Amino acid sequence: MQYFTTEMEAFIEYLQIEKNASPYTVKYYQNDLENFFGFLSGEAVHDLNQVDQRVVRLFLTGLYDQQLSRRSVARKISALRSFYKFMERENKTTTNPFIGITLPKASKPIPGFLYMEELEKLFAVNDTSEPLGQRNQAILETLYATGIRVGECQGLSLEDIDFSIGTMFVNGKGRKERYAIFGEFAANALETYINDGRKQLLQKAEVTNNAVFLNARGNPLTTRGIRLILSKMVETAALTVRVHPHKLRHTFATHMLNEGADLRTVQELLGHESLSSTQIYTHVTKDHLRDVYMNTHPRAND
Repeated sequence: MQYFTTEMEAFIEYLQIEKNASPYTVKYYQNDLENFFGFLSGEAVHDLNQVDQRVVRLFLTGLYDQQLSRRSVARKISALRSFYKFMERENKTTTNPFIGITLPKASKPIPGFLYMEELEKLFAVNDTSEPLGQRNQAILETLYATGIRVGECQGLSLEDIDFSIGTMFVNGKGRKERYAIFGEFAANALETYINDGRKQLLQKAEVTNNAVFLNARGNPLTTRGIRLILSKMVETAALTVRVHPHKLRHTFATHMLNEGADLRTVQELLGHESLSSTQIYTHVTKDHLRDVYMNTHPRAND
């Protein structure tokens, strides 16, 4: 890969500075490039302009031989297409060999979500007379009320929450900022925790901080800590489903749409850049379908 180190460093800098890409995106683009450059070295290709359709086909054959998913292959093609587009802009290459490559259509499974009965069990497991129970309840209520990502939840500061109008200022994916809205249940859980449990936890910290969610030592919780907290809640509630922060985001979107929210509104609340990202939530539950049918079909009821 030593032949392409300079080019990759320039592209990564472009992603970080010009495209304002998230660390997650940069990491995967870098991995995809390293994988491609490793393949080129094995084929004794040491010049980007030597990459033609034959080389690309060999590379793709290797990916499918690894039994990678269609989604993974599509991501790699997209990354390499963007890389070559940047190289063309910088006059480092004359053609983009990935332009004519058709992206394999990735299957879009219906996102998993929780039914209200499952949610009610989760909401009932925390001992809200204790600081950690208050914190855990506030985390659960916040994730379900707003649909924010786990990283956005972890990054919340006290000054980000405006209880007077029920909004949170969120630093989202790709450093995009937005306001999330929360209702009465989340407001009550947050106020109880911030005014009581959080103050008790903060007393254990060596250095004060403004993070909303703290660990048992009074320091800011990590995203991994939030995931572990949810896992313990599920275990306590004796649920048979796996629950992670993103499933609560899926649940938020599914319940909003099932209750009549329009797609554009949910898109804004989720912080999605395109409507197509939100459309995966347009599935509906069998119960909802039956309710709509029974309430609207002229001959559904006697």
